[in-house]
Amino acid sequence: MKTIHTYLNFDGNAREAMTFYQKCLGADLRIQTFKDAKRDAPRGAEDRVMHAHLQKGSSILMGSDVMPGMPFRQGSNFSVMVECENAAEIERLFKAFSEGGKVTMPLADQFWGARFGMITDRFGVSWMFNCELPRKA
Repeated sequence: MKTIHTYLNFDGNAREAMTFYQKCLGADLRIQTFKDAKRDAPRGAEDRVMHAHLQKGSSILMGSDVMPGMPFRQGSNFSVMVECENAAEIERLFKAFSEGGKVTMPLADQFWGARFGMITDRFGVSWMFNCELPRKA
């Protein structure tokens, strides 16, 4: 396993929150909206944050906005993000953490060049699993 990070979710104010955290921490911030990524999004979500990455040294905090109309409950708006070393590891961890839980997004190859999936474990904790795919020559 490479790393474990906290991933925060917001309801339309991810840019404001992550910029605030950037100022507080003196960290570097990268933000990508759905429009920036040229991805289809529901009307009104084009300027929502698809992914924000805040880094200071080896510490990383990530976040995004939920889609309009998606469930959002302040106080439980985070996931634990596991960055895996390889395909075998992500498959093994995803299966293990899914036991007794609920798969909310099955593992699948994604447009950003990674295999990714999400679950809520049997204790109610949200998990995200990501593994970079080998780059094509």
